[in-house]
Amino acid sequence: MATVLEADREADAIQVLQETFGYQQFRPGQDGIIQAAISGQDCLVVMPTGGGKSLCYQIPALVRNGLTLVVSPLISLMKDQVDQLRANGVSAESLNSSQPRETQQQIYQACREGKIKLLYVAPERLMMESFLDTLSSWHPALIAVDEAHCISQWGHDFRPEYGVIGRLRERFPSLPIMALTATADSTTRQDILQRLQLHEPFIQVSSFDRPNIRYTLVDKYKPTDQLLTYLRDQRGKCGIIYCNSRAKVEDITARLQSRGWSVGAYHAGLEAGERARVQEAFQRDDLQIVVATVAFGMGINKPNVRFVFHLDIPRNIESYYQETGRAGRDGLPAEAMMLYDPADMGWLRRCLDEKSPGLSQDIERHKLNAMGAFAEAQTCRRLVLLNYFGENRQAACGNCDICLDPPRRYDGLVDAQKALSTIYRVGQRFGMGYIVEVLRGAANQRIKEFGHDKLPVYAIGRDQSHEHWVNVLRQLIHLGLVTQNISQHSALQLTESARPVLRSESPLQLAVPRIIVTKTRPVMSRLSGSHYDKKLFAKLRKLRKAIADEENIPPYVVFNDATLIELSEIQPISPSEMLGINGIGQRKLERFGRPFMQLIKQHLDDE
Repeated sequence: MATVLEADREADAIQVLQETFGYQQFRPGQDGIIQAAISGQDCLVVMPTGGGKSLCYQIPALVRNGLTLVVSPLISLMKDQVDQLRANGVSAESLNSSQPRETQQQIYQACREGKIKLLYVAPERLMMESFLDTLSSWHPALIAVDEAHCISQWGHDFRPEYGVIGRLRERFPSLPIMALTATADSTTRQDILQRLQLHEPFIQVSSFDRPNIRYTLVDKYKPTDQLLTYLRDQRGKCGIIYCNSRAKVEDITARLQSRGWSVGAYHAGLEAGERARVQEAFQRDDLQIVVATVAFGMGINKPNVRFVFHLDIPRNIESYYQETGRAGRDGLPAEAMMLYDPADMGWLRRCLDEKSPGLSQDIERHKLNAMGAFAEAQTCRRLVLLNYFGENRQAACGNCDICLDPPRRYDGLVDAQKALSTIYRVGQRFGMGYIVEVLRGAANQRIKEFGHDKLPVYAIGRDQSHEHWVNVLRQLIHLGLVTQNISQHSALQLTESARPVLRSESPLQLAVPRIIVTKTRPVMSRLSGSHYDKKLFAKLRKLRKAIADEENIPPYVVFNDATLIELSEIQPISPSEMLGINGIGQRKLERFGRPFMQLIKQHLDDE
């Protein structure tokens, strides 16, 4: 009987995927999560931006009986999700503080009558006892917690208001909970499991890899000139430029506007109405570029962002990964460009030193150091990112500046063995600075107190500089042979991959340290390698914009760029052919299909 029920649930999920959302098959990892959630199991979902996280709870919400409550941190994020669900014919609403009382009462009434399948709320609403009492009467079927890393003190974006979400387990002990995030290392994942009290959860940690994004870093010397040079190749493409200060955002925006660029500014110091205007104009393709601080982005689900440009280095790898992940959500080629000046790291460290000492400062320092190591990496940048998140990869990507303009290599086996042996001999309990001091034979009191000056590895690397050993250790971390344990004061610890290196069972090439890093300008990826009709694509984009403006929705809610490219390539002119295109379900076909089919037919007749 269980097997029959499982087959029925799987068939229902596939039907919803195809008919409601217009996708022919699940992405890797989605099917298992969805089946677990439908059967009532708690889930922890770690998937990259653009990897299809939302469908993991939206499909179970439509298969299970009852209301699904979605906890989300931003009003803009809720609105975007609700708009897209409604475009697919799904009954979805959001409750937020900006709504008139009458609107909120109408939503409450619809939930009472069972007319709503997905309800989005901010975590603050869960602090209201009256709301929790009302929620009980709506017979909820599932709770989804989006951006779940916000609940963890180890996460890069800890939000105290997320702490109340743990109360949901106490109020609804038998209700399945799904926690979702794109950025959580192993320590953060464990914290999420504990704080949400997930019971025997189904855990899916998908690859953090975004293979369509090219990661590029260049030395910062004349940042404004470098930005302008870069933008000359980006005409007609949407992008985001990140700066570390509001003043710089205003300055860069004014400079670009004076040169005729379609650009807007976004930072926390602007009026809420102005921020909303800029965000909406960008979502609707009325603005090509947004210059912003980190305040911009979490509520953005715009698929056709082709580049993210960091004028300044972010404070941690999680932020960098999340911000660069706003490019290429449609799966088409995109680029993450960053300008780097070591002096920027010095400024961030000084800012950090001004904060109150304690655990929070220690966590931030660990994450800032990892970001600095990424910027100075001699190994594939994608490897640095993936190994930071615990993927233990060793194969270079071929799509970053290090791979495309590789540094000189040398046989690094002996250096690696010296470093790995030292980490092991001191008990895997000390940070990078201490390991380097032991390697170089520093005569300080701390080493003597621990008796590490008596170890056979003491001073084994005195013939090389401090910078050399820091660089080697960073490469070993990036290659997945060593990890930094944030919960033990960033102590260096060996992974299983270190064993064959220590035993000389595998060769190891390391990069010759480049204290002054130089890079060549990369060639920007074209929009797509597929053979689609460029003229037809331009016509379809124009039609999409006109329909979006008339319907008062962002263009990608109609169809995203990947769907338009497939339309330009396949050129369907019948409803059945349209349903074979990814991103076109029954509801979207009924709502938007006719004018697109007519345009394609007219184009074919004209050719």
